[in-house]
Amino acid sequence: MTHSHRFRSHWPLFFGIYSTKVTTEAYGAYLDKGFDIRPTIAVTKAHIDLPECREAIRTGRLKPDGKILKPSGQSIVTKAAIEPVWYLPEIARRFGCTESHLRQSIFRMTNGMYPELITRPDIKIFLPPIGGLTIYIWGDPDTIPDEDIELTCRVHDECNGSDVFGSDICTCRPYLTHAIEEAIKTAQRGGAGLVIYFRKEGRSLGEVTKYLVYNTRKRQEGGDSAENYFNCTEQVAGVQDTRFQALMPDPLHFLGVTKIHNFISMSDMKYNAIVNTGIKIVNRVEIPKDLVPEDAQVEITAKVFHGYNAGKAYQGIDEEELKKCKGRDYQYKDSDEEGKPSDKKNVVEEHP
Repeated sequence: MTHSHRFRSHWPLFFGIYSTKVTTEAYGAYLDKGFDIRPTIAVTKAHIDLPECREAIRTGRLKPDGKILKPSGQSIVTKAAIEPVWYLPEIARRFGCTESHLRQSIFRMTNGMYPELITRPDIKIFLPPIGGLTIYIWGDPDTIPDEDIELTCRVHDECNGSDVFGSDICTCRPYLTHAIEEAIKTAQRGGAGLVIYFRKEGRSLGEVTKYLVYNTRKRQEGGDSAENYFNCTEQVAGVQDTRFQALMPDPLHFLGVTKIHNFISMSDMKYNAIVNTGIKIVNRVEIPKDLVPEDAQVEITAKVFHGYNAGKAYQGIDEEELKKCKGRDYQYKDSDEEGKPSDKKNVVEEHP
């Protein structure tokens, strides 16, 4: 398949046709025969308008330059939407298994929804039923492969509750907007800022499972606690995390990234996955403490204690701090005004 020079690579996770014009020019004969050929990559420009950026301008953390950041608080980005396309022989090679074994595994894991995996070994391309990703770039994309030009990057996994609606039980939106602020600053210094937004809601467990975990955390004996943060996920889902990081760095390679100067993430899993593919990371940037919401103290304390890169801001989180850190109680009807369980039984109110 043909795709843009900007996304050309030998990495097989995502590749495809990047515009309908290229599709009609390159595959016109197939289209005339009735083949269904669609783009899997699309690139466009956009103005991003975030209240956090307007606040950063008001407080002086960001300064509009009219090119990267407008006085209104809007920032100018290039963005690319990418849907997953797997070239099975290369995926199998990277996983160290045969293509036949890979096909059988995917067939089983998808409950037989794709019989062509078994019946059509001549079809080497598979469109997996998983979410795609969006790449946001501040500054000149052509500087990204140049190791001498500063690159700031965050790999972010979707969190609808926080990213969109501002739920304060986690650090997702504040960490994302902090990364955007740092990306803007880097672009203003002549470098490039990069955010790769994966659709991996709830550590790829999904939002329903995530909400069940929230309920388990809040309703457990003793209330929400950093000490049991990971245990609650495992209790509900059977595992702590189902994000698959081995293929995560591929979009970085599409862009020609070989060095990240500022990696806006505390995750060791993401860090290790990226550096294991040969990309150098110079600085790892933790979320500033003043950006962590009150109810997200449980999350950040648990993560730092269990090995997330803490930086200088989170030194001193020991077992005692882990046990002390408690989250907010849910305000149920059988609780008093302070959120403590009352002696009242649950009452079902009938309304006319």
